[in-house]
Amino acid sequence: MTRGLLWLPLLIVFVWLAWSGWNEYQKLEAYRVWAEQFEHAKYDIYAVLGQNGSDLTWGKPTRKGPMQLQTFSLRDVAEIRLLVAGQPVDLEQPPERGRNIALEFQCFSAATPIRIPFTDPALAAQWGKHLQQTWQALQSP
Repeated sequence: MTRGLLWLPLLIVFVWLAWSGWNEYQKLEAYRVWAEQFEHAKYDIYAVLGQNGSDLTWGKPTRKGPMQLQTFSLRDVAEIRLLVAGQPVDLEQPPERGRNIALEFQCFSAATPIRIPFTDPALAAQWGKHLQQTWQALQSP
């Protein structure tokens, strides 16, 4: 009886881990189907992002597919910045780690900037460089 009670917490942890893995797998599969419509796409636990030409679509990943989707055009963007802990950092030299990582897009038409969260500063910097190149190409005739 005592051994059974000692194994019960381990069984509960195992069931929770199995459910968490299945849940994440379902999110990835829903993302994979959603991402097929885009030229470039990214997934992490905070946000999904897809790019078609100058249009960016982003939202929150769920098992049923991305939710709370928002779309905006790079043509409407005045500035692109990488933020780590709320402070702008250089895209060429991002920190190895950080909290509250986001790409910030200041749009002409929006009073508040659009912030797309990331988990990894290096990945956010790569996306920032790519989107800045696309943005600059749109700015020049």
